[in-house]
Amino acid sequence: MTATDESVPTDAPRVHWTVTDGIAHVELARPHARNAVDLPMCRQLRSTFEEIDADDDVRVVLLSAQGPAFCAGADLKERAGRDAAWVRQRRLASFAAYEAIEQCRHPVIVLVHGAVVGSGGEITLAADFAVAAESTTFRFPEPHWGTVGATQRLQRAIGKRRAKDLLFTGRPMHAAEALDLGVVSRLVPDDRLAHTGADIAATIAKAPPLAIALTKRAVDLGSETDLDRGIRIEMAAIEQCLSDSGWRAGVDRFAHRRSDSSHTPEEEK
Repeated sequence: MTATDESVPTDAPRVHWTVTDGIAHVELARPHARNAVDLPMCRQLRSTFEEIDADDDVRVVLLSAQGPAFCAGADLKERAGRDAAWVRQRRLASFAAYEAIEQCRHPVIVLVHGAVVGSGGEITLAADFAVAAESTTFRFPEPHWGTVGATQRLQRAIGKRRAKDLLFTGRPMHAAEALDLGVVSRLVPDDRLAHTGADIAATIAKAPPLAIALTKRAVDLGSETDLDRGIRIEMAAIEQCLSDSGWRAGVDRFAHRRSDSSHTPEEEK
């Protein structure tokens, strides 16, 4: 259970976001409660990512959090005195928030640090990939809180048996293990997390947006089917790219880089 600072208004924003140079910066903004997820945060996450999804000026999303922890899980305090119907609706709201992150047409990169617990892990796994500070720890303790959660995205990321290990025991998983299992894609020193995220976002933002969006969609749809159908999905994406002029700009940019005498072969890899 996460303690709540009673001095903070219940209607205070839980999510902050801005767009600069095509990069949407989204922050979990409930540091007094270690960014524990409550119903208002669920609703604000969903509405934020729906707005971002519809924004043609956005090229990539960086999702991070204020304070010493990325997310300490669900705020169980808000459930005190509630009936089963309320809890059910609250869980549906969280599923809708995670889905909005996952279904965003723009790449979503999450930067995690500190404690990542329960719902924080769900948010992490809903993003396209994650970069973690070296001191980050993950836990999925839902069964030990008397509830059920993280049973679907987690097993798809790391496999059924490993997911059961983490869920049944509630043990901490350190960042190095999270990297080995594929929960995160990169580890960086704690003081380099924001800088690394900015570099990644800037790199993605330079690419033709249609190609990036179609690549994301092709990977996601292809993961749900066999290779033959996956190739058909990719070919359909290629045809859509060819109907747009963006692919020519990409070829021209590559040709310009090759003609630049200061460009080394290692940089092409």
